[in-house]
Amino acid sequence: MQNTQVSTPENKELSIWEALIPVIILVALLAVNNITYEGGMWGQYSNHLILLIGAFVAAIVGFFNATTLKIMGKEILENLRSVLIPILILFLVGALAASWLISGVIPAMVFYGLQVLKPSIFLPACLIICVIVSLATGSSWNTAATVGIALVGIGIALGLHPGMVVGAILSGAYFGDKLSPLSDTTNLAPAMAGTTLYTHIKYMLYTTIPSILVALIVFVILSFTSKTSGDAEVGEILVQLEETFVINPWLFLVPLGVILMIFLKIKPLYSLSIGVLLGLVFAFIFQPSVLSSLDGGKVVGAFKAIFLGVEIPTEYENLVKLYQGKGMGGMLWTIYLIISAMIFGGVMDAIGALSRITKSMLSLAKSTFGLFASTVISCLGLNAIASDQYLAIVIPGKMYKDAFRDRDLAPENLSRTLEDSGTVTSALVPWNTCGAYHASVLGVGVAEYFIYAVFNYVSPFMTLIVAALDIKIRNLAQAK
Repeated sequence: MQNTQVSTPENKELSIWEALIPVIILVALLAVNNITYEGGMWGQYSNHLILLIGAFVAAIVGFFNATTLKIMGKEILENLRSVLIPILILFLVGALAASWLISGVIPAMVFYGLQVLKPSIFLPACLIICVIVSLATGSSWNTAATVGIALVGIGIALGLHPGMVVGAILSGAYFGDKLSPLSDTTNLAPAMAGTTLYTHIKYMLYTTIPSILVALIVFVILSFTSKTSGDAEVGEILVQLEETFVINPWLFLVPLGVILMIFLKIKPLYSLSIGVLLGLVFAFIFQPSVLSSLDGGKVVGAFKAIFLGVEIPTEYENLVKLYQGKGMGGMLWTIYLIISAMIFGGVMDAIGALSRITKSMLSLAKSTFGLFASTVISCLGLNAIASDQYLAIVIPGKMYKDAFRDRDLAPENLSRTLEDSGTVTSALVPWNTCGAYHASVLGVGVAEYFIYAVFNYVSPFMTLIVAALDIKIRNLAQAK
């Protein structure tokens, strides 16, 4: 994930029911929209409008509690400022997908991947590859935008359910995101809880390793039970790829260069921009026939692909999605959703609803297990309400820090719980910045991959199991 700064205002002393009014209306409208109306009652932007309606309702609640429009506007602007870099990254990822398609980079990755990654090992191999890349880069976002895109293409070509493939990708990506010292959430959680980075990482192993093993076992089983394309069909796909693109190993220099830059901690905006430019250069070197077939010719067609998206014609059904590159324009739906979510989260933050709901959860924690459970529920709720994983770490971190200390619990208990429930579940909420990002980049909706993102939803349960069984629950004396 990308660095961002978040803050929470002082509680405006709302009652719990006042704080819940916008949430209840938001959840009710989303449920009606997603369950009753195919395609949404207001079209493709239904969820966007519902989030804005939720913000309007929250603003009315705020007005009745003496929260000024100026305060609300300030929090909205702060929220929007915090997602400026992610929005720019989304534009670049769209451009990257298009440039890597017309350059033959993604087709080459699929071509060679089909020959190496056999159906019987594909899903667990997906998970392991993403674990390695995410540990090295510290970012689930960058993992999805690089190897993730190629793995989805390979999986679809093999005839696997796209949701399964994305579930394996995100399980591996978020494992690495949680444990990598390069990850910003891995640094943010211990900072909020009051422990050190490496103590936090070490303590997370007790829940993270069992969770990833559960996910790995599930994907091994799915690999042996899922129906995939036969060797003859795979052979036909390889022929189709070679007929459209010039395929050779030199094309791998582009993704390897981007991954290396990320590993060297070059800022994503720079590394992804260079990735787009390298893709364009390689397109002109290796794929002149593809560029000639684009609307507008080689130069104009290439830039149209980057900004507006591209779709290379193919008669082979399994290659239709692979031959589509979103471009910057293809990311606008996701960006509008993120902006809508940040407006809702900003108003909820300004009127004190987020902190009020979290305080109410804290008041229910009558036991040590209840404290852990309240923290988990708060993180899950804030991922849905505030639509941002940073707020799902920062707000509970601030609110529960003293409570853990008062119960004689070491701060690494809190930091681990924040990561187990705040970081990983952000990808499971369609309007959360993470859920919207992954759905847009990988081309598979949250509803399709939710059930297969095993690591992401097992993690909060694992932290509760460890708490209930009193396994590695350190007290303050043991932490010294």
